[in-house]
Amino acid sequence: MKVVFICGGASKRMYPLTQGKYFLNLLGKPLLHHQIIVAQKAGLNHFVIVGNPGNIKRIEEITSSLSSITVETAIQQKPLGIANALEAARQYLDDEIIVVNPNDIFYETAYTTLLLEKSLDSAESYLLGYKVDRYFPGGYLVVEDGDYLKSIVEEPQKGSQASDMVSVLVHMHTNPQKLLEYVAKIETGSQSGYERTLENMIKDGQRIKVLPLPGLWNTIKYPWHILEVTRRFFTQFERYVASTAKISDRAIVKGKVIISDRVEVMENAVVHGPAYIGPGTTIGTHCLVTDNSHIGANCDLGYATMIENSYIGDNNKFLMNYIGDSIIGENCKFGAGTKTANYYTDGGSVKVRIGENEFDTGRDRFGAITGNNCRFGINSTIMPGVKIAPGSVIASHTCVKRDVGEKELV
Repeated sequence: MKVVFICGGASKRMYPLTQGKYFLNLLGKPLLHHQIIVAQKAGLNHFVIVGNPGNIKRIEEITSSLSSITVETAIQQKPLGIANALEAARQYLDDEIIVVNPNDIFYETAYTTLLLEKSLDSAESYLLGYKVDRYFPGGYLVVEDGDYLKSIVEEPQKGSQASDMVSVLVHMHTNPQKLLEYVAKIETGSQSGYERTLENMIKDGQRIKVLPLPGLWNTIKYPWHILEVTRRFFTQFERYVASTAKISDRAIVKGKVIISDRVEVMENAVVHGPAYIGPGTTIGTHCLVTDNSHIGANCDLGYATMIENSYIGDNNKFLMNYIGDSIIGENCKFGAGTKTANYYTDGGSVKVRIGENEFDTGRDRFGAITGNNCRFGINSTIMPGVKIAPGSVIASHTCVKRDVGEKELV
């Protein structure tokens, strides 16, 4: 049995964050690393990873650090969907496979559920679905008697969902060569090519069984999902303070925290877990880090900075700032007094523009999303849901109410 990770996508919905979602650092390790460990817990050690020309070296670096696994890599030249990714990996799909989107977060029971059902049943393929209680922009599964798939409705309009079960891309195919025969019959340049492949298999009498995903499910489809996934990872670790960390006797570090190597927590600072502090980061005097905050490596939290329920990348500098419910890229510098607003006074849900469309985050508290290498002058303010593209500069005393383009001066 091989696990096929699909990592060739462009992650356009995540802009202004530009790194692949599977490279997102969580508790000191990239998400792809965590996903491999989950599969290993289910007894799966053979992986096929489909990347793209820009990320394949990073994928190889991550997998080379893991022992007791076999990895084969393939390159998808353009982000043309799952079917095209399987075509790119055709030479390695010579055994039963489980096709996985590594942006979906689940427990190892997802794998063991598929493996157990396969031992009891004789379907050609097995899919996992997750019941949702509100609209999610994904593929909805329509199931017939006996839990067999009838059709997939891909990203219907809100209010017109065909069912309450969303497809989770943890799909087992017992005959990958047959799957590839169907893939070859369609135009794989479409993002929905894989779904149409499954539809054609059903029309020809192939049996595809749908199983409920056991446990919780999270996915990273839009930037604000990072906060939900981070919160989930915080439930899975034990308190740890590195021996090389320096914590002042006058600082307060309490709760479930990870304090990494060479971290310094200075006088009168408070770190209130759950929280993660990356290697080499300094938490300055009178700073507060709280409420599921994840702070990357080599950051400098200057005097009186508060970071709350936020994901902070590496090499960022702060001074007397408030960063709430926000996602900050890497190598950004915040001038003294700059703040992120994270709440509308009417209490309404925060909306974010993705491309030409506006999306409801479903959150009444959500701050800014900044790309890498941004600069903020003193006393600037970023309103809820605003995106700041990489390399942008926000002048002092500016209130940013709209999305900012790449390398733009506001």
